[in-house]
Formats: sequence, structure tokens, C-alpha cells
Amino acid sequence: MEQYLEAGRIINTHGIAGFVKIESWCDSPGVLASLGTLYLKEADGTFLPLKIIASSVHKHMALTGIEGVDTLDKALKYKNRVVWAHRDDLPLSEGSHFIADLLGLPVIDADSGTSYGILTGVTNNGANDVYEITKNGDIKAYMPAVGEFVIRIDYERGIFIRPIEGMFE
Repeated sequence: MEQYLEAGRIINTHGIAGFVKIESWCDSPGVLASLGTLYLKEADGTFLPLKIIASSVHKHMALTGIEGVDTLDKALKYKNRVVWAHRDDLPLSEGSHFIADLLGLPVIDADSGTSYGILTGVTNNGANDVYEITKNGDIKAYMPAVGEFVIRIDYERGIFIRPIEGMFE
């Protein structure tokens, strides 16, 4: 499992004091705004820590001040950069999973052992997550990621499901 997870993207500056506006890819912008350190991934694969000095939520974005970034010109250098979070800094409630840990796992029938493909995407429709399952390069199905369908998740073996009739036809 990766130590750092994509958390959002700096989409613009905010004001003249060096704050940046971050589009959150976390469960909510509040989660992103609560982090004390974010990271930038460098070309060599290392992660550069950014100490957060202030952060708040405004219009579904995190408005964030970074230590040492105190002018508009300094903030502009971060525009369009993806920010990362250390997995240990992100809250994860019981029974929840990081999407990055699920992508690429095989999707398997919990009763018959039939392989339906691999998990290639996760979106949220507002009520719940929706899994995109791909087989042989083609999207095979979209499935609500709810307890009625997802029986268990095993990071070593796959996502075990109990689909309704016709879901994969």
C-alpha cells in the first residue's frame, strides 16, 4: 500500500497573502483542511512536505496557507500541482477503505468464485460510491458499493461481491 495518497489539486491562488485554493479529493474539503502537512511529489518520486499554517473551507474548496508562501507570486508556483497526504494523517472509519488500495483488485463472486474483472474506478453519486468493473479492457458493469453487494474486501485476494441477477450480463 502506498504511503502517500492523492488528496487534491491546487487550482488557484486566493488573495495576495500567498494562500492557495485546493480542490479536495478527500471525503470532504474539511478533511483536507484539517491536515497539518501536505506533500508535493517531485519528479524523482520523493515527497516534499508543505507545512500548513492555516486552512479553512470555502465553497467546497480548502483555502490554505503554506509556511514560507506569503506572496501571490510564491503561491502561483504551486498552481495546478497535485497535493498528497500521508495515509496515517487521514481519518479512516471502521469498514472504510482508501480508493487507492482498492483499484486493481479482482472482483469475485463470493459464492461461486467467478471472476467478474477488476476494479478500475470509483465514483460517488452522492448517496454512495459506485464501483467500475472492467474485464478484458471493456467496462463490464457499474455496481453500488453497498453492503448488499460487497460482502468483504481482502487486499490480498480481492473484492468479494454478491451481485443481483443480470448485473454482469
